[in-house]
Amino acid sequence: MSYQTEYDRSMQDPEGFWRKQAEALEWYRFPQQILHTDADGIGHWFADGEMNTAYMALDHHVKNGRGDQVAIIYDSPVTDTRKQYTYAELTDAVARTAGMLADLGVVKGDRVIIYMPMIPEAVIAMLAVARLGAIHSVVFGGFAPPELAVRIDDAKPKVILTASCGIEVKRVIEYKPLLDKAFDLARHKPQSCVIYQRPQATSQLTAGRDHDWNSLLAQAKPVGCTPVKGSDPLYILYTSGTTGKPKGVVRENGGHAVALNYSMKAIYNVEHGDVFWAASDVGWVVGHSYIVYGPLLHGCTTVVYEGKPIMTPDAGALWRVISEYGVKSFFTAPTAFRAVKKEDPEAKLMADYDLSKLQVIFSAGERLDPPTQQWLTEKSGKTVVDHWWQTETGWGITANLWGVEPKPVKLGSSTLPTPGFDVRILDESGKQLARNEQGYIALKLPLPPSCLNRVWGDDNKFRDSYLQFLPGYYTTGDGGYIDEDGYVFVMGRVDDVINVAGHRLSTGEIEEVVAAHPSVAECAVIARDDELKGQVPMGLVVLKSGASIGEEALQKELVARIRDNIGAIACYKDTVILKRLPKTRSGKTLRKTLNKIVNGQEYQVPSTIDDPGVIPEIIETLRSKGYAK
Repeated sequence: MSYQTEYDRSMQDPEGFWRKQAEALEWYRFPQQILHTDADGIGHWFADGEMNTAYMALDHHVKNGRGDQVAIIYDSPVTDTRKQYTYAELTDAVARTAGMLADLGVVKGDRVIIYMPMIPEAVIAMLAVARLGAIHSVVFGGFAPPELAVRIDDAKPKVILTASCGIEVKRVIEYKPLLDKAFDLARHKPQSCVIYQRPQATSQLTAGRDHDWNSLLAQAKPVGCTPVKGSDPLYILYTSGTTGKPKGVVRENGGHAVALNYSMKAIYNVEHGDVFWAASDVGWVVGHSYIVYGPLLHGCTTVVYEGKPIMTPDAGALWRVISEYGVKSFFTAPTAFRAVKKEDPEAKLMADYDLSKLQVIFSAGERLDPPTQQWLTEKSGKTVVDHWWQTETGWGITANLWGVEPKPVKLGSSTLPTPGFDVRILDESGKQLARNEQGYIALKLPLPPSCLNRVWGDDNKFRDSYLQFLPGYYTTGDGGYIDEDGYVFVMGRVDDVINVAGHRLSTGEIEEVVAAHPSVAECAVIARDDELKGQVPMGLVVLKSGASIGEEALQKELVARIRDNIGAIACYKDTVILKRLPKTRSGKTLRKTLNKIVNGQEYQVPSTIDDPGVIPEIIETLRSKGYAK
């Protein structure tokens, strides 16, 4: 089938198209109502179907004779550990872990926060929660206590599953002190915390609250799968917003399973038994969709990698894993490729490994810059595909459908809209723009399966955050254009969210920490272009009158504060003290103008600026410190 035929079917008969995809999965009760669209145009998929995602991803394969196939390959260069689980072994581990949670009182609809490193137990925990019909919320292991506390208060979990530590290249991060501080900060107090003890750093258990994972597991009995409705939540995953308070994206069981299973063949061209590797972390949406659920729903072998693209031990780490396990389809963020390119520009280490089984290299999380895409294509000899999606959608909005009809690659483009996604380029009034004209990238409602249709705990927040600006459309928050061949070019965010190595961080959230420093009167945090990470935050600060702190000392203190409050993932390191910030007459700081100055882009000073003389003053200061081009 051609791409156009597939895409047109999804547009002309969405219910028929997605009914067919749903038939590929084993439901307890097949949905009778495929799509219900409410008055706002919000779609609800497979709501009355009965199912269990863990059953579809595990028990179903065992039942159909694939129990001896490898489900998970765990490869940890930071601990020199390798382990494999067959589908039968993984099903048993998940069933017993679900029994452990059931013994702690977890039932259908309860929330469980998972705060863990990249180890098999993290995947087992997610599937065990799903097995019970409960709702998991995975928080990236090592996230700062205030961020964890916000998520505890929003999700109100009954139990937290964690490990004693995470392991970075040169250090061990103990989770227990971070967890204890988050408990102190949070208003909601979970009933229990279960800690998986790792030998690199064990934790002292808090009496009455904490439990040893292995001790509880030894007493637990395996339990079966709890049926849920297609519309019941599978998980909550928090994404940064422009207000600083993260939004809890709700993923429903039915649409999620159908879309991810479809995408494994349509986009990534893998079949039962193929080895698929998404080099990410289960704390992010890529880890949810394409380390855990997508590959297992489709009967693939998935790789759980506890390491880095470089330094574990070198810039050949990715190629080693691909070669050793015969990976057919590989997916990671552009920042990983840039890190490898920086360390091994001639890709000499790649030559040490057999990549013959690797068919395609996929990239997402941020725009894949053409120089990196060209370098990777040339050095690997493989097709390198950029595709674009969001935490909110859970899978690719645009992609090169390698399992349907591969299309020629255009540098800088994430190729064509994926079946189900009606992608439009609109202006501020909602008028559709011509080809090659830049505007807001919007998705016509209803959205296809797997996309969010609500935000946890706030019925209005989804509408207010995503649907209000352009009625009848989901606003992606990205700007770009569609060319004469229908290829989509995503040019970047139109809001104040910084994309650091594929991780979206709110400028408002970072500014709140900077502004809390006792010497800071006001500040603006902008995104400075970075060759390795895509973007990094930069603080432009005005000091309080009489403050005597130097720029170097302030920078060190702000780095420490942001690490404590947001986490090292923010990659904050640059601070410049200014005499004043440029503002409009209404008092709004001109962040976009500052951003363009720092990144050497053309800019126009808005006519609404309060004092045009402030711009040359700022440019002079930035140039003297090597920041303005």
